[in-house]
Amino acid sequence: IQDRHSVGKLGLMAELRNALNKNKLELFYQPKRCVVTNEIHSAEALLRWNHPEHGFIPPEEIIALAEQTGFIHDVTVWVLESAIKQASLWIKKGIKLNIAVNLSAHNLQDEKIVKHVRALLAESGFSPKYLTLEITENAMMADPEHAVKLLSHLSAMGIRLAVDDFGTGFSSLGYLKRLPVNELKIDKSFVMDMVKNDNDAVIVRSTIDLAHNLGLKVVAEGVEDNDTMDLLKILRCDTAQGYLISKPVPAKDFEKWLKNTNSQTKVAHHPSSRNIS
Repeated sequence: IQDRHSVGKLGLMAELRNALNKNKLELFYQPKRCVVTNEIHSAEALLRWNHPEHGFIPPEEIIALAEQTGFIHDVTVWVLESAIKQASLWIKKGIKLNIAVNLSAHNLQDEKIVKHVRALLAESGFSPKYLTLEITENAMMADPEHAVKLLSHLSAMGIRLAVDDFGTGFSSLGYLKRLPVNELKIDKSFVMDMVKNDNDAVIVRSTIDLAHNLGLKVVAEGVEDNDTMDLLKILRCDTAQGYLISKPVPAKDFEKWLKNTNSQTKVAHHPSSRNIS
């Protein structure tokens, strides 16, 4: 592994700034499917950087680079702007999807993020009910008091909030109770083997029950086969995301995929409001 200050890493940091300024970054979209009705009501926007020399650089590496250079705010604002722009285009075509965007731990320490989100929604006229912000458990636990305050501001705007990678961090249930979140996303490490691994199945079932008892919806990540989907139905999970449904793809391909999705899947013609499964 290269040292974070190595010449290669420093070069990549400079190239990332250049890629952002020249609009060379891209968003891919991965659909989320309602486990009960099979309808597609939302999608997650995922950052991609197709580097001319190194090929596709994983999103977690892009975020790590951006955090190390203090560039994370600019990257996050670019992702939010791009996702809102794309979702607005889809709404004009009658495709009403809630779009999820990830916030990093650094974003949760940044007072400016609330102001920027508010300004973005105002400038674009984009309805906050079509936006979900996903925050990892560990990001929230870095400074729980601050996270509660910041997330409360975002929630007050009408934005949906989700706890991403749930089960991998060390969050206190006391804080979970106080956070103004709408859904929990069960980490794929528990979902992928749940059909064969009883312990994973117990964790998934317990998380679904806990979330429902707190009035939250549940998204299972890493759904790759029909047996997992069938078990999620039995366990009353709300939403599934994973390669069984579709891998993340560019916006144009995503739109084609939606149009070609077979008759079992219908695209929702309503916003993913707080009460929609």
